Amino acid sequence: MELIEGIFSRRSIRKYKEGEVTQDQINTIVKAGMYAPSARNQQPWHFIVIKNKETLTQIREAHPYAQMLLNAQLAIVVCGDENLELSKGYWVVDCSAATQNILLAAHGIGLGAVWLGVHPREERKNEISKLLGLPNHIQPLSLVSIGHPGEEKEDPERFKPERIHYNAW
Repeated sequence: MELIEGIFSRRSIRKYKEGEVTQDQINTIVKAGMYAPSARNQQPWHFIVIKNKETLTQIREAHPYAQMLLNAQLAIVVCGDENLELSKGYWVVDCSAATQNILLAAHGIGLGAVWLGVHPREERKNEISKLLGLPNHIQPLSLVSIGHPGEEKEDPERFKPERIHYNAW
């Protein structure tokens, strides 16, 4: 798949069908996350790959929008490490870029994925942190549900030239 085509055709996939996600596929997806840009190239992220069905069920109970984990093959929690930041507060931006790369990589290798927000909802952050045993300096930003797509979605037109401004508002 060409890069631009992948960006334009990626959709949030919440329905999955049976099928294994291989370790090579997981490695590709996580590696893509690690190749995201970051402030001062600090790469302040950690990735928790969750394949355990019991843990996925516990996350479904903790996160109000995570019901798709019932049929997902795995989830990846993207976390920011406050101890690795040189530019305080940028872990959110850096981990958001990593999350987008994960979504695009999953799509690029034929898998479906959806971004579930954790940060800035303190109740979600607290529940996920507790469930996964995160140290205090590790902040969960997002949860990405991944599996073999069980749905197809149309490519809507999202290009809005009226929202482009040149040189000033």
